[in-house]
Amino acid sequence: MPGKSSLEREALARQNAAIMAFFEEYDAQQLATSPLAKSYRGIKDSDYGRWDDGSDEAEARAHAAEQAALKEMRARFDPAKLSPENRLSYRLFEKRAARTNAAFKYNDYGYVFDQMNGAQADYPAFLINIHRVDTKQDALDYVERLKGIGPALDQNIAVSNERAKNGVMPPKWVYPFVISDAQNIIKGAPFDNGPDSALYADLKEKVGKLDIPQAEKDAIIASGRTALLTSVKPVYERVIAAMNAQEPNAGTIDGVWRFKDGAAYYNERLANYTTTAITAEQVHTLGLQQVARIHDEMRAVMRETGFKGDLQAFFKEMRGNPKFLLPNTDAGRAEYLATANADIKEIEAKLPNWFGTLPKAALKVKAVEPFREKSAGKAFYQSPAPDGSRPGTYYVNLYNMGDMPTTEIEALAYHEGVPGHHLQLAIATELKDIPPFRKFGGYTAYSEGWGLYSEKLAKDMGQYRNPYSDFGRLQLELHRAVRLVVDSGIHYKKWSREDAIAYALANTAESPGAIEKAMSRYVIFPGQATAYMIGRLKISELRARAEAALGPKFDIKAFHDVVLTNGAVPLDVLESNVDAWIAATKG
Repeated sequence: MPGKSSLEREALARQNAAIMAFFEEYDAQQLATSPLAKSYRGIKDSDYGRWDDGSDEAEARAHAAEQAALKEMRARFDPAKLSPENRLSYRLFEKRAARTNAAFKYNDYGYVFDQMNGAQADYPAFLINIHRVDTKQDALDYVERLKGIGPALDQNIAVSNERAKNGVMPPKWVYPFVISDAQNIIKGAPFDNGPDSALYADLKEKVGKLDIPQAEKDAIIASGRTALLTSVKPVYERVIAAMNAQEPNAGTIDGVWRFKDGAAYYNERLANYTTTAITAEQVHTLGLQQVARIHDEMRAVMRETGFKGDLQAFFKEMRGNPKFLLPNTDAGRAEYLATANADIKEIEAKLPNWFGTLPKAALKVKAVEPFREKSAGKAFYQSPAPDGSRPGTYYVNLYNMGDMPTTEIEALAYHEGVPGHHLQLAIATELKDIPPFRKFGGYTAYSEGWGLYSEKLAKDMGQYRNPYSDFGRLQLELHRAVRLVVDSGIHYKKWSREDAIAYALANTAESPGAIEKAMSRYVIFPGQATAYMIGRLKISELRARAEAALGPKFDIKAFHDVVLTNGAVPLDVLESNVDAWIAATKG
């Protein structure tokens, strides 16, 4: 620090150390209230057998704690006296607090039970995928969590019922999916005479691998069986009863415009997910523009295949074509997973030429579990544990192979795996010397924008050598452009889900089943689906800007490092980071 005295340098060093300690303390306070957050990070302690407090009061306490931390940070620290890295952390903490503060106003507008990731599916999915059993105590904690599902879900039922009194319920068509999920959890042994239920099978498998006497294994499994019968089964029956009671009062309007302050709520959701000030009308217009652009690119690929006819005819040719479908059998599903793994392995070999920073965590490709595959999304990703004890996982939904054409295998693998979510999120998890809230926090426009950017990046890297796979890439990009149109259509222009389905059928080659599931998702998550294309367009715009400004000095690996090695950031922060890098590189 030229020009500063040793005392001034020491004071600055203390200030920077103090704010790093402040962020660590805040993270520890947050973790202390969330056993689930600890488990996601691979932390096992006395809370390993507990669930989070799911009450509205607990959410209010968490919100108050964050706002208090913001106030304390501003009182204690002067951004001008911080290092550039800590100045960025200060700015990001402010933005995070402002974002959650805006969202908290509509905290009771969310659905507790829905077909995408409602409470009825969250608990078993967590136990199966996140709760590791490496010791006898871990197994005992698993059983404690089975016992605790009863009180936890009862809390969720109470919140759901309270919101229903205020008219906050998902549309009527959602309820059969939730009820079906709940019924699936208590199907099979020990609930009936069928094969082992999902949770019972998971408990047996995990306990069976422990290096402890068989008598101890048997005792733990017997205790788990009792918990399934005395806690899990009764509470899932109460979930089913509550959903059956709510369903007759649920409406048929899909958009959140139906809520009091629905328009303001939707605007808040758009701002939350996109990290921009884009309006609903602008979202709709942008979507129409992007649909037209991608249609033009599709026509070029269509001509490359030698197809004679217009784009609508090509959509009809591609939709449901047996040539591009694997059998709806275990063998077909195994072939899909093997192909995805092969595509990932091939592109992994190319990563060092395109990225300066690569993750250490392994990547696993896994089919969505049967108990939730009917209602779950098409594909999604789960981050690795920071300590390396759990790999990153790309989940692909193979419930109906007719909705999963082989033309899309590559693009989905690159989006969810590498160079998409796994690369981005694993790098973030492994970053050193940045606060935990930056490692583990997220912004949908950034992360999903990166995933969609990665689909096109893979083409730059030499993938999609088959024109039909390139069409699949464009189909998935079109899917994200259509989202802009239909999400704003449903929640702003008062479209029905059927209106949205009709638009997607007319403008894409997706199967009717996949379209119906997608539109159902957008009803449940207002605004979320708009973030993908908005984030992707910003990342592509910044890359083009850097290439133009730097010419021969442009280095794609350095650009990707700028994007990835600060953790997830809002789009305006990403832009300022890239602009600063461009200026520094110019010299």
